[in-house]
Amino acid sequence: MKKYFKPGKFFTFLILTICMSSLAFAAKREFYEIKIYHLKSKDQETRVENFLKDAYLPALHRAGIKSVGVFKPVLTDTSAGKLIYVFTPLKSLDQLLKLPKSLDKDAAYLAAGKDYIDADYKNPPYFRIESIVLQAFTEMPMFEKPKLDGPKNERVYELRSYESHTEKIYWNKVKMFNVGGEVPLFRRLGFNAVFYGEVVAGSHMPNLMYMTTFPNKASRDEHWKAFSADEEWNKLKVNPEYQNNVSKNVQLFLFPTEYSDI
Repeated sequence: MKKYFKPGKFFTFLILTICMSSLAFAAKREFYEIKIYHLKSKDQETRVENFLKDAYLPALHRAGIKSVGVFKPVLTDTSAGKLIYVFTPLKSLDQLLKLPKSLDKDAAYLAAGKDYIDADYKNPPYFRIESIVLQAFTEMPMFEKPKLDGPKNERVYELRSYESHTEKIYWNKVKMFNVGGEVPLFRRLGFNAVFYGEVVAGSHMPNLMYMTTFPNKASRDEHWKAFSADEEWNKLKVNPEYQNNVSKNVQLFLFPTEYSDI
């Protein structure tokens, strides 16, 4: 007698397959590198920007990294002209480790970036480079390009760092974003977040970082006013489970360069 695959078993198998696929997809969280160039002069700023625009970003694009963000402090900030931020989404930490070797084999990169790459020790293109490595939150496992119109130089990209007293307290703040509902709250209120990330390596650990974006400063202020008045937030912030989980909140106001992909 022929054996037939029972419909009930088939649908059970299908549902389990879909669930397992969904879990696998949900677990695939991106990594990010935030590279910060510390500069001492206008000449260094120009040289680093020329390198990023003409050599580094095109090389990353050829390496399969399609979207790279380059940001500078708003002109009213005292650090304007002294810092350049480069945000690079990565599929894995292995990709980050292999990237230098990949660039060393890229002839177009080496030629376009010669002034920067082969700079003499007496005339370096920057003072120092700081690097922060992050892993995306479970609630937002991949970065998103902001949906903004208008001139890039008027936009406000707010990069925030929340530091905590201990590792355990830090994980409580991460939970507040993922489980407590802070990420969905930002999404509902239209904050146009680029990413939320757990800092894996950096100089201010334990801390998390995230970036929200606005077409201008007035829009930024309006959004935060709405956030402060939101009923859901006012319930969340007094929840006993999430008290005293931030020791320091650092806010940086940036804008994207014209050649930035994000």
